Amino acid sequence: MATTTPDAIHTAEPTEDGDGVKIQRIHDFNGRLDPFLLLDELKASAQEDYIGGFPPHPHRGFETLTYLIHGGLSHEDSMGNRGEVHAGEAQWMSAGRGVIHSEMPLRDSDGLHGFQLWVNLPASRKMDAPRYRDVHATEMVTSDRAGVTVKAIAGSWTGDFGNVEGPLPGIGDGAAMADVRMAPGAHLAINMNAGERLLAYVYAGSLSETLTMGRMGVWSDQKRVEMTAQEGVSLLLFRGTPLREPISHHGPFVMNTAKEIEQAVEDYRAGRLATPPESVV
Repeated sequence: MATTTPDAIHTAEPTEDGDGVKIQRIHDFNGRLDPFLLLDELKASAQEDYIGGFPPHPHRGFETLTYLIHGGLSHEDSMGNRGEVHAGEAQWMSAGRGVIHSEMPLRDSDGLHGFQLWVNLPASRKMDAPRYRDVHATEMVTSDRAGVTVKAIAGSWTGDFGNVEGPLPGIGDGAAMADVRMAPGAHLAINMNAGERLLAYVYAGSLSETLTMGRMGVWSDQKRVEMTAQEGVSLLLFRGTPLREPISHHGPFVMNTAKEIEQAVEDYRAGRLATPPESVV
């Protein structure tokens, strides 16, 4: 079976963020990835390319999910949370009305390979209280059959591999994320709900002649998406229903209007953006 032809393919571009961290980035704030906004791949073996990490910086209006393949990161935020994640683990944060946080590589790590996903929040939840959670490897649920391993990180996934549900019930407005490994020639079928969008980012190997390492396929309004690995391949899957709301973006803030962005900048400058500690889920 062939891979279902994607509606669009996006290619990651090299850039830097934080304190000089080398990353590969795919982003779209015009709705073509809705409800997703951005995916950064952090992959470096030389310490000078990642050790500066991401010192304290603000966010408002969206959620982040950081997932590690190799290495480790420590998290601290204005809610009073502190945590560490290592290979195969994740950190979820809903910025809501505002949070200031840092993500710093662990110095005893031999290289770093991971991802950070930005997921939009609906207008009705953009000013909710911020929340945070570490997700450890022991919490992950995996299906392993016929040369395909599906590890659910967030939300539920169904297909020819059965049904797996991640420790995070959903991200953003019920979106899902999974890490998938496929042997050469292995087949994967993913069931979709009406109106959903599916993203597949290849981070090792190749899925097809067009979906190679560093590229993302996008499928919309499909009942079932089929994938057959051209060679051994590792990919991240993201599934969610588009919010179809206006997106206004400036740096670390994602709101619905320019006026709301101006308010976020003003609140940050005045020291009002980060809220007092809230209970953690």
